[in-house]
Amino acid sequence: MSKRHSAKYKIDRRMGENIWGRPKSPVNKREYGPGQHGQRRKSKVSDYGIQLKAKQKLKGYYGEVTEKQFKRSYTDAAKMKGDTSQNLIGLLERRLDMVVYRAKFAPTIFAARQIVNHGHIRVNGVKCNIASRRVNPGDEISLGSKAQEMTLVMEAQGLSERDIPDYVTPDGTTKVTYIRVPTLDEVPYPVKMEPNLVVEFYSR
Repeated sequence: MSKRHSAKYKIDRRMGENIWGRPKSPVNKREYGPGQHGQRRKSKVSDYGIQLKAKQKLKGYYGEVTEKQFKRSYTDAAKMKGDTSQNLIGLLERRLDMVVYRAKFAPTIFAARQIVNHGHIRVNGVKCNIASRRVNPGDEISLGSKAQEMTLVMEAQGLSERDIPDYVTPDGTTKVTYIRVPTLDEVPYPVKMEPNLVVEFYSR
């Protein structure tokens, strides 16, 4: 289990965008970056800098996954048939922690990863504590009995800021079925993601 050393809102400020669409994000009030130089005039960014930021934003959105895991997803996406950027999004959306987040079993992707790591999630009835596990279409994801009574889970289910997407079908409040791998335009990102720039970054 890897540790997340930076706060989620610090990621928002670093990117200059509210990447999860959370109402408490400081970017809603301060669009400039953190630190004493956050408000200084921005210089022209190189193509490399634009690609790097796109990678950091996408990586941050999925819970600041490790560089090793993120690059592996890119490598696997490049080996698949079709558009690499679409394949990359599909693989990231198949992560178990992301499906838990999409199912509204957790208020944030970071909380979703914690719930998985602590053994509160079942995949087809079997406990799984590997957040990076790839879910397949048709798999059932459910909450363990203890998780069903957790305040964190009940809070997440009551959130009005996001809905469960069409490719995840709920069965009551404790179980969902992962229907299909989504395309980029189906994923409910609150901000624009540019996986094509991520592909350019890694294929340099």
